[in-house]
Amino acid sequence: MGTVGESEHLVSFAPPRSFATTLKSDLKETFFPEDPFQQFRNEKPGARVKKALQYFVPIFEWLPKYNLQLLRYDLLAGVTITSLAIPQGISYAKLASLPPIIGLYSSFVPPLIYALFGNSKHLAVGTVAACSLLLQSTISDVVSPKDDPALYLHLVFTATFITGVFQTALGFLRLGILVDFLSHSTITGFMGGTAIIICLQQLKGFFGLTHFTTKTDVISVMHAIFKNRKEWKWESAVVGISFLCFLQSTRYVRKRRPKLFWVSAIAPMVTVLVGCLFAYFFHAEDHGIQIVGELKKGINPPSINLLNFDSKYLPTVIKAGVVTSLIALAEGIAIGRSFAILKNEQVDGNKEMIAFGFMNIVGSFTSCYLTTGPFSKTAVNFNAGCRTAMSNIVMAVCMALTLLFLAPVFRYTPLVALSAIIMSAMFGLIDYEAAYHLFKVDKFDFVICMAAFFGVAFVSMDVGLMLSVGLGILRALLYVARPATCKLGKVSSRNTFRDTEQYPGSTNVPGILVLQLGSPIYFANSTYIRERILRWIREEQAISDSEGHTLEHVLLDLTGVTSIDMTGIETLIEVRRSLQVNEIKMVIINPRIKVMEKMMASKFIDIIGKEFVFLCIDDAIEACRFSLHKSKHNDDSPQDSIVA
Repeated sequence: MGTVGESEHLVSFAPPRSFATTLKSDLKETFFPEDPFQQFRNEKPGARVKKALQYFVPIFEWLPKYNLQLLRYDLLAGVTITSLAIPQGISYAKLASLPPIIGLYSSFVPPLIYALFGNSKHLAVGTVAACSLLLQSTISDVVSPKDDPALYLHLVFTATFITGVFQTALGFLRLGILVDFLSHSTITGFMGGTAIIICLQQLKGFFGLTHFTTKTDVISVMHAIFKNRKEWKWESAVVGISFLCFLQSTRYVRKRRPKLFWVSAIAPMVTVLVGCLFAYFFHAEDHGIQIVGELKKGINPPSINLLNFDSKYLPTVIKAGVVTSLIALAEGIAIGRSFAILKNEQVDGNKEMIAFGFMNIVGSFTSCYLTTGPFSKTAVNFNAGCRTAMSNIVMAVCMALTLLFLAPVFRYTPLVALSAIIMSAMFGLIDYEAAYHLFKVDKFDFVICMAAFFGVAFVSMDVGLMLSVGLGILRALLYVARPATCKLGKVSSRNTFRDTEQYPGSTNVPGILVLQLGSPIYFANSTYIRERILRWIREEQAISDSEGHTLEHVLLDLTGVTSIDMTGIETLIEVRRSLQVNEIKMVIINPRIKVMEKMMASKFIDIIGKEFVFLCIDDAIEACRFSLHKSKHNDDSPQDSIVA
């Protein structure tokens, strides 16, 4: 190994793969990273059809194995989440300015669809507060739910249909990457801000107000509350505070005694039943305490004929559908995966998208509005011991019985009781600990979180969400434009090279500078990479001069460079030219297959020479040691041209 290029390990200079092969590989890694079709290989045609059916319709996978022992657990869980679904359905429908019966309808059909196509064993389907309020705030901009309730309802069904179509398309096209832009920081801030404005909006029910604002920001809500202070009713406030204290006490019991989770789970139903009895026997309406009103018997009527695609309202409806679909997907998939991890199970995000999409499409045809996997109901389902998605079927059956026989019972439910239920649920969404943890760990993440929080609370939900997502994308672009580079040194006596800043005790090989590039080299960061490499060289030359030797080799470790474009290759050529002026040789270490193919296709390998490409740092250093010559000591330093 007397010259550069003589190595005991051979670098692969195989001809570049064909365009079709490269495209197939890229598409597979982008859209099928988990390789879902692996299970179909090496199977007979009949078995392939069976497994394909089980893959796309998961109920066919677990239903044949189902038994009475599993049913015992799912039956208990299904009944338990029904007791939560009834008050939540009525409450969130009220939050969305919809008839209360629509909330009950939304807990009947969608769970059945999810049980067919859903991939999670623990997810419980239902309406959620954030999407309910977002639908209300968006659609009420063009149609008032009070002035034209029929048209408003039709547009909500249409937005739900668009949500379902969008979610299904994302699932089939395997574009779950879009949901990844809703980071944990964004969701934390968005949920916290949403919880604040929802809690403030419930003061309308607490004070028994009849006039209120359709806006959602804190300032508008507080202005409406104090502007209408003549309508305040102390009776309603006393009842609301009493219910809220009861609900919070049950949450405290659940927190202190996790095994008593059922106390908190049935508390909303107890609140509704007690409220109904109170309103009936004490004639609450005569004391200014408003009630839900008439609830008709019967299961979901069809609503496919009610969908409205009028061009006058379509932009608003599309906006509501797309935004709520992303939020619902992010929340539902994250919750499903969180509980699956506790059981060491996996949840396929793309299959969940398809399941959510189907249940919202069918829901829009059957008088339901947007549904996903709410945290509170899923937590109750998990703690109740559910084993499969059968718990959703049990909930749907119980809800059907409620709609057929018990719906009129809930007509006496005080609105203030529903406000207390919503407010109690929202308190759990304000995660102070998560925000403080973000502040301690990553200040930029904290800023993203606060942007969502204050944007939602003081401007609007969509502005807060876009502001937070925009900051997240800006951060990602900064990572691309300013990638990590570092100087490597030898750690102790081992043949291991690590970042000299992280390991100050590492040593350098005289005459050799080893640099590591840690990201793709694109047009967006190529200028920065060139300037950063030259700065490392200038600094190393200064050190070499002070130690009495000359820098003769610069080794670029490309192990972390996953791809490169033509601008990136031109950047490396420019760096090599700068080095040649100073009689410094550039060596490339371990270019990955996509990078190597681009370098060969662009003739870069021919320019630099195959003898200057190595498989590992050790090989490159051993070869470079034999080509080092004595350091030059004169006043005309070669670093001037590099500085230029």
